[in-house]
Amino acid sequence: MGKVIYDAKKSQEFGMPYVDIDEWRERELTDGTKVPYRFIHGGFQEKKVKFSFCFPEKEAYEGRFYQYLSPFPGPDEEMASFGHKGENDRIAFCLLHGAYSVESNMGSSQMFGGMSDPTIVWRASAAVAEYSRVKAMEIYECERPYGYVYGGSGGGYKSMACIENTNAWDGALPYVIGSPVSLPNTITMHAQGQRVLRNCFGKIVDALDAGGSGNMYEGLHEDETAMLKELTQMGFPPLAWYMEAKGKIDDGSLPVLTPGVKAADPEYFREFWETEGYMGADPSSTACRDRLQFTGIVKEVSIPGAVKERSAEEGLNGVDDAWKKALIDGNGAWIELEELPEGEDLYLRGVALSPLTGKAAGKQLLLDQMIRKEDGKGGYLTIGMCYGMDDLQSVLASIEPGDQISMDNSDYIAIQSYYRHQVPADLSFHAWDQFRDENGNPVLPQRSNVMGYGFTGTGTVQDGNIQGKVIQLQALMDESTCPWCADWYRNKVIETKGSAENYRTYFMERCMHGDVDWCANYMVVNYLGALRQGLLDLAAWVEKGIEPLKDTVYTLCDGQIYAEKDIRKRYGMQALIDFKANGSRCAHVKVGEEVMFSIDVQVPENAGEVTEIAMTFEEDETVILTADQLFPDICEVKRYKEDVICGAKAEAVHKYEKPGTYFAVVRVKSQRNGDSSDIFTQVQNLERVRVIVG
Repeated sequence: MGKVIYDAKKSQEFGMPYVDIDEWRERELTDGTKVPYRFIHGGFQEKKVKFSFCFPEKEAYEGRFYQYLSPFPGPDEEMASFGHKGENDRIAFCLLHGAYSVESNMGSSQMFGGMSDPTIVWRASAAVAEYSRVKAMEIYECERPYGYVYGGSGGGYKSMACIENTNAWDGALPYVIGSPVSLPNTITMHAQGQRVLRNCFGKIVDALDAGGSGNMYEGLHEDETAMLKELTQMGFPPLAWYMEAKGKIDDGSLPVLTPGVKAADPEYFREFWETEGYMGADPSSTACRDRLQFTGIVKEVSIPGAVKERSAEEGLNGVDDAWKKALIDGNGAWIELEELPEGEDLYLRGVALSPLTGKAAGKQLLLDQMIRKEDGKGGYLTIGMCYGMDDLQSVLASIEPGDQISMDNSDYIAIQSYYRHQVPADLSFHAWDQFRDENGNPVLPQRSNVMGYGFTGTGTVQDGNIQGKVIQLQALMDESTCPWCADWYRNKVIETKGSAENYRTYFMERCMHGDVDWCANYMVVNYLGALRQGLLDLAAWVEKGIEPLKDTVYTLCDGQIYAEKDIRKRYGMQALIDFKANGSRCAHVKVGEEVMFSIDVQVPENAGEVTEIAMTFEEDETVILTADQLFPDICEVKRYKEDVICGAKAEAVHKYEKPGTYFAVVRVKSQRNGDSSDIFTQVQNLERVRVIVG
């Protein structure tokens, strides 16, 4: 017997729907325009499910809805998108593009899930989708609305579970997705790279950047070379180390995932340091070198003021921040110790602060920074984001002068290697081939189970049995999941369905994991425009039979996805940029000499036209700028067409008045209809050149 597809219309488990708010509201756009909508809030009493619907005026409605799924559900998740503005405004996008918006708390009654049966995520979402149709047909006196579910990262798992296990939606758009064995592995290996490579990020990125040597291993120590090669083969995009090179170290959701791993596999954290075959058991390893175990005496404690309670509408429902709902901010608290650990290159990430004596014994805090006093051996430990704690203030208040407190990063270092001991039996996960022998057997000690299969938060594992049309978007500089996961899932769909005729995959250059407009800098653009255009294409595909753009053509080699470089063979959504300074990717000039910048942009077949070319002649990391402020020089665009390819050219001239190495950067926007006014559908890309001024 095959899998039973869940039909929320026939199920009796979500009874007693209610509506507690039904009123007209307005969304204000960036230009001051106000868009009216009918806001309906309610839920299903029997299952603690809550939802919000935002219906456009009747003349603006085109017969569909878009339903966003957050990576981590919470009790008030149905309201989390209401505080988003501008390009990030999911609700306004729907209202302006013929759709109503649907969100729910996915049946979660507490922060960070906690559901005894995680399949409620997609069952509750399906029930909400079907009830939204009931309300829409009442309001618009229309036929059944089309419905599309979408979400990224953890929300991507949920979107795939929805379209594979129910019949509630006509299509889905999962983005920046993981594979069934991605968690906690991609997060742990990223942290391991941050530790082992912490002194060479600049060398790696400089080699890969415009005008660089191309050899990212040049100048690295043996341990660094081995780790970079290992993580690259695992699928981590080397150019994504750009953020670390700029000093922006982010552990991602590791503080939230670690307690789950410790609860499921506590023995690992002992065996890692004691058993042969684990890095920690090798005294010459980087793990042992970086291990910190120190006990200090408390001199003084500073307790923070009250932490402002977070409003549900403040968000934290994107792929990069939803997990932060489970943490409590240190809010400026610190503990002064009489003495601090000594050392030149101490590894201070993930240091657990554990009182050993006194009233707070048994509690655990997390270090943010260690600050030495200029005189003496003492200093301050500031408190970071802490997990599993309801009242940080009371814990700090119970720590007194004279108490002993330990500083220990042993567990944090241990979990970083967890991916090495999670080799899947399924050989289609090729990233782990480096840890297999010629017969496919693991060469390192393995844990008793591959934990990733239970980390999707849906109670299911992707099987590719899609019940509608699917467009999938993947970022090629994704630091939190590996781009190859999209290739794995595409193959799973083909294996299950026999073809990919109802599936499209688009890879996005210069994009990282985050799905917000501020996730942009001089190396990175956001993929929001492609995401929203994908939702429109999905609707046109289902409702009108209009085929979406062809898949991005790519190759997979040694864990890395490489998109086709020829625009006529590449396809996909994103424009390609040929950017040169004096005809080269690296120009050598004298102070005061004119540099001629040439820009040639080509958009894939049927993907639209260039709407903007903007530049900066040098990076400025000294000030905080918005995405648009990064590129203040708007170029004059000269459009052209060659066969099926729409292109655009621009030129600029600049003089550098001081010697040094500069990077000029160009950001390009394209839009399906050449419309620069639609802020939601501008597909971006970026390119850089190096200018050495002597």
